[in-house]
Amino acid sequence: MNKDDNSPLSAAEAEALIRSKLPVEIHGRLRSARITERRAVVVAEAGDLGAKARQELEGLIEQSLIALGEVDEVRVALIADRRRRMIIAVGSGKGGVGKSTLTTNLAVALARMGRKVGVIDGDIYGPSQPRLLATERLKPMSEGDKLVPVESPHGVKVLSMGHVVPPGKALAWRGPMAGKALGQLVDAAWDDTELLLIDLPPGTGDVQISMMADSKPDGAVLVSTPQDLALLDAARAGQLFEDGDVPIIGLVENMAGYACPHCGEVSDPFGQGGVERFAEALEIPFLGRVPLTMETRIAGDAGKPPAAGDGEGAAPFLAIAEKLDRWIKTGKL
Repeated sequence: MNKDDNSPLSAAEAEALIRSKLPVEIHGRLRSARITERRAVVVAEAGDLGAKARQELEGLIEQSLIALGEVDEVRVALIADRRRRMIIAVGSGKGGVGKSTLTTNLAVALARMGRKVGVIDGDIYGPSQPRLLATERLKPMSEGDKLVPVESPHGVKVLSMGHVVPPGKALAWRGPMAGKALGQLVDAAWDDTELLLIDLPPGTGDVQISMMADSKPDGAVLVSTPQDLALLDAARAGQLFEDGDVPIIGLVENMAGYACPHCGEVSDPFGQGGVERFAEALEIPFLGRVPLTMETRIAGDAGKPPAAGDGEGAAPFLAIAEKLDRWIKTGKL
């Protein structure tokens, strides 16, 4: 994008040039980027970062831009917009891969680490978060024109169409209405919540497109089972985020192995290691695998996420949440 003549870069060209030189992990933090009189000025969001992480972010931006031929000086301004909260989307290309269960347990695990977490049930037609977070009988209040999220017993706030629509009632809504509903959940009165996990519906339809336009995530976690068919669909979901300039934080392999409760023998009904190999081939971080267990299924139906306890079932979720927490703090794993 370097100019062949001496004419100055336009504002759009300058921002595009700066973005191209910065790691994609921090693109979601950028609020403005410009070049004025050979001086690069970058404004970035850092309200969720500690002092050390803020210093590292500032240094990373300076180091990435100082070698630009168009600039002699780099200035970085870090802001803390209290109204802004980080958004991480949890997606998959197809249904039935355990995405909602993963979202719930990651949220609970991050809350145990001290983060103020909220969960948005983006599956407008098939909401499951009210059951997973034991809030099925609760209804959200309102403040003016905004919904007030429901408090779960696990330290995580949650909003879902399952809290608004009577249980078992089918929603015969067209796509734009579903996208608008997701926007209302995101714009709710989340107060001091610093992190929102959006449990997306399967596929790459209207809800995902509306989210990318109105509530662009800071990053995305992709979930898949190991078999080839699920991986093909996960690739499509990943392409959506890449096209929208949303960093893919990593992939999770779910339902990875099943231990027979009677004999203890481990089998792999969905294959083994497919997601990790897929991640390696695409040079996308692999966050970990979660086994298929009867305990996790029973706990989910009962609204008692394994990550809320200290048993064996909590370990995979806690390990993935630790990596996610590191990414939130530093922009890398």
